[in-house]
Amino acid sequence: MCPLPLAAAAVAAPRAPLRLLGRGLAAAMSTAGPLKSVDYEVFGRVQGVCFRMYTEDEARKIGVVGWVKNTSKGTVTGQVQGPEEKVNSMKSWLSKVGSPSSRIDRTNFSNEKTISKLDYSNFSIRY
Repeated sequence: MCPLPLAAAAVAAPRAPLRLLGRGLAAAMSTAGPLKSVDYEVFGRVQGVCFRMYTEDEARKIGVVGWVKNTSKGTVTGQVQGPEEKVNSMKSWLSKVGSPSSRIDRTNFSNEKTISKLDYSNFSIRY
């Protein structure tokens, strides 16, 4: 069992999309400058250490959308979308921080591109 990240522990409520002034997270981000999308794969000790849960929590704190999931080869993969500076913050977290019990050996980023609109309305864990 993973200990809850601080934000999740403070608000152990059902996970619902964040609403900003009734417009939604996607609408709020679409006005924040150029949008970026990037795929990622994290290598190291990243399964069985709450990496996905902490990734979801960090993405929501930073304000990006996308998804994260475990792979059959022991890595964690996903996609992040949002304003360029927020995507860069998430890339740094995925490369250097991770969950408290994880060990990140390397993170590969691919398919980085500018997008005109977000494909997701929140950040989620996929199974």
